[in-house]
Amino acid sequence: MSDFDDVCVLLPTMDEVETVARVVEEFRAVGLDEVLVIDGGSTDGTRSAASEAGARVVEQSGRGKGQAVREAVRDHIDAPYVVMADADATYDADDVEAMLDPLFTGDADHVIGNRFADMRPGAMTRLNRIGNRLINAAFRAIHGERYRDILSGYRAFTRESFLRLHLTADGFGIETEMAVECVKNRVRVTVVPITYRERPGGSATNLHPIRDGGVIIIELYRKAKTNNPLFYFGSLGAVSTGTGGVLTAYVLYRWFVHGEAHQIVAIGAVGAAILGIQLLVFGVLADMILSLHREQVTRYERALADRPAAQSSTAQSSTAATTADGADGTRGAVGDGGADADERVTNESADGGESADGGENADGGENADDTGDERETGAGGDASGD
Repeated sequence: MSDFDDVCVLLPTMDEVETVARVVEEFRAVGLDEVLVIDGGSTDGTRSAASEAGARVVEQSGRGKGQAVREAVRDHIDAPYVVMADADATYDADDVEAMLDPLFTGDADHVIGNRFADMRPGAMTRLNRIGNRLINAAFRAIHGERYRDILSGYRAFTRESFLRLHLTADGFGIETEMAVECVKNRVRVTVVPITYRERPGGSATNLHPIRDGGVIIIELYRKAKTNNPLFYFGSLGAVSTGTGGVLTAYVLYRWFVHGEAHQIVAIGAVGAAILGIQLLVFGVLADMILSLHREQVTRYERALADRPAAQSSTAQSSTAATTADGADGTRGAVGDGGADADERVTNESADGGESADGGENADGGENADDTGDERETGAGGDASGD
């Protein structure tokens, strides 16, 4: 029996015919026999190549990597552990044991592979490297966790923890959304170093740095609304208040220096300042509400964790009480039985005495009759002699 029988490898694909077979074979070579390829409508023979390499192939019902991952885990995977990777041969299958070990030992529910720990030359362009660093820094500032590489496509997680995440992203924002949801739902996350290789020649990336980078930034900021409302509303309020301040300074400058009045600009400045202050106040209130909510959730989880122990204690007390009642009943039954026996002995003794007296009286009666008969016989004999 393999150590990886409860693990399924998930490979989302889109026109990856040059590398998908190699990736499937590498994972199967390290003992992961269950490999699922979910394809987004490839036209280059990706599905056939994956199937021939030994993978189970399904075609996703929608479009985009995010939708493919959600559909695969929800509808096509039953294994308790999932390894997610890209099918472009940039990740090393030999790292899978390090990825799965925190899950097997119970130290984490979600594992992220850190590509920057061992990034081979040519694996990432300078623009992509700068963008990744900025996004990771923004994530750390907004959500307060240092996951080092939130855009990594090499993940390992329990299926149960994945289903707890509220995921809606359809494209490459899925990794960012998963990281944010892990923070929001307090999923235990571990980061492990992995090797990140250059794409093999002949394969083309589906990632567009500017377009997808913008989508990721927007997704990161949008998620701050429910996970860090003070930052979300506070940043908007700061921008609005700052704009109002700049406009106010401009109006005052034109008034004092040139003697010109800009009533419309002045009204806009006041409105922007008021809106900014309101957003700042709303951010503070929303942050207080979120803190109270998290405290309530923590108390609820603790109550659920303590409930089995309380139920066990109650069951033991009930068992002890039942045992004591049974012992008292046994002692009562024994006492009642002794009293009944004594009563029976007493009654039998009384009956025996009465029987003995009756017997004596009967014997006396018989003796009297015998004496009377003898007397009559004697008298008869005397009469005959006369």
